[in-house]
Amino acid sequence: MAARSAPSCHLRLEWVYGYRGHQCRNNLYYTAAKEIVYFVAGVGVVYSPREHRQKFYRGHSDDIISLALHPERVLVATGQVGKEPYICVWDSYTVQTVSVLKDVHTHGIACLAFDLDGQRLVSVGLDSKNAVCVWDWKRGRMLSMAPGHTDRIFDISWDLYQPNKLVSCGVKHIKFWSLCGNALTPKRGVFGKTGDLQTILCLACARDELTYSGALNGDIYVWKGINLIRTIQGAHTAGIFSMNACEEGFATGGRDGCIRLWDLTFKPITVIDLRETEQGYKGLSVRSVCWRGDHILVGTQDSEIFEIVVHERNKPFLIMQGHCEGELWALAVHPTKPLAVTGSDDRSVRIWSLVDHALIARCNMEEPIRCAAVNVDGIHLALGMKDGSFTVLRVRDMTEVVHIKDRKEAIHELKYSPDGTYLAVGCNDSSVDIYGVAQRYKKVGECAGSLSFITHLDWSSDSRYLQTNDGSGRRLLYRMPGGKEVTSKEEIKAVHWASWTCVSGLEVNGIWPKYSDTNDINSVDGNYVGQVLVTADDYGVVKLFRYPCLRKGAKFRKYIGHSAHVTNVRWSHDYQWVISIGGADHSVFQWKFIPERKLKDALHIAPQESLAESNSDESDSDLSDVPELDSEIEQETQLTYHRQVYKEDLPQLKEQCKEKQKSATSKRRERAPGNSIRLHFIHGYRGYDCRSNLFYTQIGEIVYHVAAVGVIYNRQQNTQRFYLGHDDDILCLAIHPLKDYVATGQVGRDPSIHVWDTETVKPLSILKGYHQYGVCAVDFSADGKRLASVGIDDSHTVVLWDWKKGEKLSVARGSKDKIFVVKMNPYVPDKLITAGIKHMKFWRRAGDVCIWRDIFLVKTVKAHDGPVFSMHALEKGFVTGGKDGVVALWDDSFERCLKTYAIKRADLAPGSKGLLLEDNPSIRAISLGHGHILVGTKNGEILEVDKSGPITLLVQGHMEGEVWGLATHPYLPICATVSDDKTLRIWDLSPSHCMLAVRKLKKGGRCCCFSPDGKALAVGLNDGSFLMANADTLEDLVSFHHRKDIISDIQFSPGSGKYLAVASHDNFIDIYNVVSSKRVGICKGATSYITHIDWDSRGKLLQVNTGAKEQLFFEAPRGKKQTIPSVEVEKISWASWTSVLGLCCEGIWPVIGEVTDVTASCLTSDKMVLATGDDLGFVKLFRYPAKGKFAKFKKYVAHSTHVTNVRWTYDDSMLVTLGGADMSLMVWTNEMESYREKKSCDSEESDIDSEEDGGYDSDVTRENEISYTIRALSTNIRPMLGVKPHLQQKEPSVDERQGVVRPPVSRAPPQPEKLQSNNVGKKKRPIEDLVLELAFGYRGRDCRNNVHYLNDGDDIIYHTASVGILHNVATGTQSFYQEHNDDILCLTVNQHPKFINIVATGQVGDSADMSATAPSVHIWDAVNKQTLSILRCSHSKGVCSVSFSATGKLLLSVGLDPEHTITIWRWQEGTRIACRAGHNQRIFVAEFRPDSDTQFVSVGIKHVKFWTLAGRALLSKKGLLSTLEDARMQTMLAVAFGANNLTFTGTISGDVCVWKDHILCRVVARAHNGPVFAMYTTLRDGLIVTGGKERPSKEGGAVKLWDQELRRCRAFRLETGQGTDCVRSVCRGKGKILVGTRNAEIIEVGEKNAACNILVNGHVDGPIWGLATHPSRDFFLSAAEDGTVRLWDIADKKMLNKVNLGHAARTVCYSPEGDMVAIGMKNGEFIILLVSSLKIWGKKRDRRCAIHDIRFSPDSRYLAVGSSENSVDFYDLTLGPTLNRISYCKDIPSFVIQMDFSADSRHLQVSSGCYKRHVYEVPSGKHLVDHAAIDRITWATWTSIMGDEVMGIWSRHAEKADVTCACVSHSGISLVTGDDFGMVKLYDFPCPEKFAKHKRFLGHSPHVTNIRFTSGDRHVVSAGGDDCSLFVWKCVHMPH
Repeated sequence: MAARSAPSCHLRLEWVYGYRGHQCRNNLYYTAAKEIVYFVAGVGVVYSPREHRQKFYRGHSDDIISLALHPERVLVATGQVGKEPYICVWDSYTVQTVSVLKDVHTHGIACLAFDLDGQRLVSVGLDSKNAVCVWDWKRGRMLSMAPGHTDRIFDISWDLYQPNKLVSCGVKHIKFWSLCGNALTPKRGVFGKTGDLQTILCLACARDELTYSGALNGDIYVWKGINLIRTIQGAHTAGIFSMNACEEGFATGGRDGCIRLWDLTFKPITVIDLRETEQGYKGLSVRSVCWRGDHILVGTQDSEIFEIVVHERNKPFLIMQGHCEGELWALAVHPTKPLAVTGSDDRSVRIWSLVDHALIARCNMEEPIRCAAVNVDGIHLALGMKDGSFTVLRVRDMTEVVHIKDRKEAIHELKYSPDGTYLAVGCNDSSVDIYGVAQRYKKVGECAGSLSFITHLDWSSDSRYLQTNDGSGRRLLYRMPGGKEVTSKEEIKAVHWASWTCVSGLEVNGIWPKYSDTNDINSVDGNYVGQVLVTADDYGVVKLFRYPCLRKGAKFRKYIGHSAHVTNVRWSHDYQWVISIGGADHSVFQWKFIPERKLKDALHIAPQESLAESNSDESDSDLSDVPELDSEIEQETQLTYHRQVYKEDLPQLKEQCKEKQKSATSKRRERAPGNSIRLHFIHGYRGYDCRSNLFYTQIGEIVYHVAAVGVIYNRQQNTQRFYLGHDDDILCLAIHPLKDYVATGQVGRDPSIHVWDTETVKPLSILKGYHQYGVCAVDFSADGKRLASVGIDDSHTVVLWDWKKGEKLSVARGSKDKIFVVKMNPYVPDKLITAGIKHMKFWRRAGDVCIWRDIFLVKTVKAHDGPVFSMHALEKGFVTGGKDGVVALWDDSFERCLKTYAIKRADLAPGSKGLLLEDNPSIRAISLGHGHILVGTKNGEILEVDKSGPITLLVQGHMEGEVWGLATHPYLPICATVSDDKTLRIWDLSPSHCMLAVRKLKKGGRCCCFSPDGKALAVGLNDGSFLMANADTLEDLVSFHHRKDIISDIQFSPGSGKYLAVASHDNFIDIYNVVSSKRVGICKGATSYITHIDWDSRGKLLQVNTGAKEQLFFEAPRGKKQTIPSVEVEKISWASWTSVLGLCCEGIWPVIGEVTDVTASCLTSDKMVLATGDDLGFVKLFRYPAKGKFAKFKKYVAHSTHVTNVRWTYDDSMLVTLGGADMSLMVWTNEMESYREKKSCDSEESDIDSEEDGGYDSDVTRENEISYTIRALSTNIRPMLGVKPHLQQKEPSVDERQGVVRPPVSRAPPQPEKLQSNNVGKKKRPIEDLVLELAFGYRGRDCRNNVHYLNDGDDIIYHTASVGILHNVATGTQSFYQEHNDDILCLTVNQHPKFINIVATGQVGDSADMSATAPSVHIWDAVNKQTLSILRCSHSKGVCSVSFSATGKLLLSVGLDPEHTITIWRWQEGTRIACRAGHNQRIFVAEFRPDSDTQFVSVGIKHVKFWTLAGRALLSKKGLLSTLEDARMQTMLAVAFGANNLTFTGTISGDVCVWKDHILCRVVARAHNGPVFAMYTTLRDGLIVTGGKERPSKEGGAVKLWDQELRRCRAFRLETGQGTDCVRSVCRGKGKILVGTRNAEIIEVGEKNAACNILVNGHVDGPIWGLATHPSRDFFLSAAEDGTVRLWDIADKKMLNKVNLGHAARTVCYSPEGDMVAIGMKNGEFIILLVSSLKIWGKKRDRRCAIHDIRFSPDSRYLAVGSSENSVDFYDLTLGPTLNRISYCKDIPSFVIQMDFSADSRHLQVSSGCYKRHVYEVPSGKHLVDHAAIDRITWATWTSIMGDEVMGIWSRHAEKADVTCACVSHSGISLVTGDDFGMVKLYDFPCPEKFAKHKRFLGHSPHVTNIRFTSGDRHVVSAGGDDCSLFVWKCVHMPH
């Protein structure tokens, strides 16, 4: 039986032999105390060479693989492997944990590094993306994360000379990172021609942006910025594994075994070759170096640590050795000396001195060693090998005695017999051989009983028996030395064993868990003297059991440190130590054994040893040593708070049920009722399963909780105020030390803790995200800044919060048993205590109070009979309360009890608000203050005990047990309740709010009813009986017992109350005559239990509901069943209506009717309003009759779970509701429609949004449905077919075909130029760069509120494609923010004067994986274009709205993801404060209130929500429409704000809604004729600008300026000449209004004179296909899908003219002289215009499909027209404007893309849609195939993307996307291209080599459609597809 408790002795880790050198590097450092820190297995080691002493850090649960030292060299960070690996930051002096960072990486943590001041830590994971993560490690918070690289990263370092920069390196890459906001952005290092691209293993940063890195081939690469500038070749002869920077310079160590020291400029100082030293050996490989002063530390691959003193560098000192890589299995101890022998797969056998902690001998064998044994005399050492042989050595000098090989498989175990004559050798082929020692190890016997490999052997003390264990878990005995198997039980029992190392056998049954048949225990060793057994298992755990331990599942102490398998464990010869060895970590651990008697002294020896580690955790027979559990506690531990349906799940459930409802809601749904109710008083207090949840506030009010409500009770006025922020049961409550704030925790799937103010009853902070199922205990710290909470998940997680910020400071697993309380130590702020089932066995032994000092029990005091449930600390002493119902006052050390108060009925003071149910109720909460003791009892009473003795009862409710029965009195404000707690109670609902009478019943009851005269009260009980009592005295009048099952409803007939109907769960209703007290009728016919009954007003008809949802009718008094058509039911006048079925109340059943039932209903006496209660705890009001499905309602949350009953009082002034499980009786006051105007109601709206959303608008639909693709995923814009040019096989030239070899110098005439050069006279200068100079375009078609004034109206800021544009109003000059890597969707300007010119822009992205393509928000300075912060968001798809808060410090962003998440950021730090799903449909805009940092409003499709930021939580309220007649929720498009909490929202129908708080108070009808897209609040005067979609008219205008309350307005017309004006953005400056339109114009409107000035023009719809530059001037033309051709002037930076064609245009071209323009259309027509007059010179339509390119020949004679009909038509212009086709090119295999004429106008080259280039003669149209002839043509222009000359422009990454356009400069030596990714690239021309070098320029959205050089090669113009924008780039020419 002894095994029932863990052994009382203890092991302490004393020494670890080894160092992890394999697969790790840079893991060895000097600390500030000159100690050495490194790691091995799962232990961090701090070794002091001076004292030869080790300290251990054991906070990891698996192998440590990375280590970093803090710059102050005291703190260490280590990272481990594992499924959920974590990083520990710990103190190397005290070896205590400082911080744990977890929940981010998977697989493992490969590298770690601290930054310069040690505030931040970077880590790299081992996951597939090698995630890089930056931590604020003190707070345990992740700052940023990004995918690191596709391959392994080996080293990472902060740049110590530049802030926010890091460098990482690894397989074939080096990356330079910058951290901005929360975004880590990498740039790959450019190897260039300076060095080979290869794997970089280590790095160090130096000044002046220099980085030194060590490469795999032994070179050192030197980087400046991101470019490789030089290499130091042959620094080492093989890979450089480690580089360490110190004050003097750098040290490097490599695979070649050398250490090199370098000075600060990386000039060599010296080399130390460790292989040549006396301890050295061939193959030594350095994994880690550390240089400090004159000492160098070196760690090697083979687990050695050397220390080198620089001036004696040829004498390195070996300070640590261990086994090398390979599994370690062999372990033996010397029989007489403190020595241990180990042997490993590294083929070495080593002997360790356990006293000196050192290696004293080592010998290398031929084979891997698997087991070892030392003979009794200590002379021979036998080693079993992996190849089946064994070798015997002399211990003295390690010389060989014999080597024998009898077996083929590994020898796993061997042992000498105790008399030293035999050696037993166990092999993996399941045999044991016996050898005679004296006969030079001759084989004398064999045991062959096993069927599996041998795992363990033991000899008997007399050497006559041998026992074996094998791999199948069998234990066998053999007689020695012959090897005969022994089977007789008697014989076996008599054997005494010399040692016990077997894992199966009676004596060690207890080491196996109770219910497992695993074989994961590798080794055991019994200590007969100390009666303990030590075991080693596969999980890295060493355990201590009592020996023998016979019963399975014995208790133990466990020790961790090894990482994976512990392969072997042995006691030393004198039982002083335990030696354990690790398989994979090949380390040897030496544990000191501390027997029982020494434990006491040991406590004072080692302060760092926490005994917590040695607790016997996880044994399964936990409750064995405990006296009986108190019944109440037993009950409490078994309570579960799991819900089938959590409130959080409702939105999803509703979504799932939406389909059903679609069909049902076609009918117009009934409006919600006009009345509303307000919670008035609650009878009840949650004491039955909660404790210490009752306090005095500052002003002496009492705060407690019941159901889902926090209650503040004023005892002078007897009134209550309520905190209704929770939506499910509150389980705990704590009060702030200043007694003004309260924290409450609730039940929920992701339960929240609310901290709220008791004065204002408003939430201050909401904490969630770390608990599951519920929060069962909370406590504030003494300073009130922190809060601790405990969850009710399986491990009872404990979380510490900074509650104001809403941040989690730390989280830990509590215990697997229920925790009841958490208390923060008031004197030591960082300590907190939890108490619960069997930990801190406090309140256990019949009510002792235990006093603990630190972690040791000091004494126990007998305080109460039964458990102590509540304690409260005072200034001088304590007060306790217990199950015995006594309150006791104690002195400050629990020495004396000063006073006790018994809670008895006799002591109740006259002012009590009720009656005590029993004497000495169990006390659950105690609190002192204001001269009183406040006591809460298990029975739900709250009492106030005066110090002098009298007791006042303040509040009470039902005791534990469901409450169902409720009846209101026919003419008095009282009600009766009956409950499963076996009481019947009468409550006063008038202002005295007290319990008037109570009566105990023999059984619980479920229903009750007053007689119509109010004199009698009928009560139905759970055993099938019912009784009638006198309503005043509650004494019995009469009782009946006719049924067996619960009586579920009972009703007197109306009028005189002659009959009583009694319904039961037996499916019957009995009708009794009240006067004669006889049963007169039985109603039969129900198929299920009866739930509700109602009488009609004549007392003749009964309406019945059953559990099977039947609605039945019976006639009284006989009970005959009637069938009544549903139409007639309405016409019957019912005396009461409590039914939940039938047509009249079809609408009360919710959308999610499957998961919830409506349990009760009650109709007002005026038959107007139906109140219902349901299973989810909602009380709802409906208009009666509620016909049609899913009627609208108002709903109220206060009850936590089932509302079991609802009743109106006789005059409808109050509604009384009962909570089933929360045992509370709530009283609500009914507020009629007229009364309500004064007060806003606080109900929520109905579940379902109305279907009508206020109309349809194409622009809204476009914006809602647009799909934003990111660049990286863009695909071909043209429907190309065929093989891409760079993948095509090259055709051989004529010479190659004929095999002609031309001489290198050809006599042939020189090849003509490829391109006619127009730059005559000038030296040709290549173009080296393009700089964006102008952008014509503005994104107004699907973005809004994105044009703003800056610098007092001098500049405007807006965006197009992926650039932010700052445009000067006066000069038209532009500057650009080009850091976005994809389209910008939204823009806002910070209005706070502290953040002047700060702009935020949000962009498109794909998944939210924090990588570079993730959606992000950039915050930047508009003037100098500096990026201040980048926030990578979790909004997948993109960011569609951004807004700054009033102080400018917070930023709000809204995503395009399906949940439309809303996130709040502290943008300067890059931290996310809060995030929450916004709405299931598109949110268009969300904006902060201009005066607030916590309030904002979001609007979208059928949605407006009013949000509050509380701590880290976002709370939202839907806008309430019910106050206005016929108001309906429309699609809301824009929002603006007014004073006094007014909000204005613009709708799709043109109305503007005005909201006060979240309630609609009026509608400005038809503020615009079309949707109101934009609204702007002017901060300085409060005037509001609105912009909408309107047709221009005399009085109306698309822009209006309103007063502060939207009463009066002034309209402005935009003189754009458009049919409709659609305004997308408005902004107001000084006297000016800035307007952005759907048609890509930005217009400035003067407020005084209403004059319009168009500042920016652009194409309306894209793509812009056509582009042509003027032959001699800086003009260009563009033609687009919007049916316009526009003429632009680069010098004047504006649009000069535009022609509306009426059809989409595809291509445009100037004639060589610039006097004519040809335009090709999408419908196959082409037009020629005269430039001077813009008159049409000629037009023609010979084709039906789009014209793709059109060209004039250089001699102006011909016009070539290429179309998508696979043809080119030629027209002779000299024949005049009739334009007759003279010929065409045949057999073009696909559509035409581009065409170019030759300089002599005789040839035309055509590129087509099959990736081919063709050459035709002009004008015959003949196909030219002769390569030589083609090569000699000189071209006038080159725009082709095909051809050998431009092979180099096709990139490797063009699987889906293509190069779309190209243009060669007029000088003929530069080439620009545009592609489907939106990139513009610059090449040299010609570029025939594949994948030519180029420069790339970003800015466009996907698809650049066309590109051209302007005359003189001064500019490049590029046209955008998706972005409808034209970019003008300035060409930067190389200097001469």
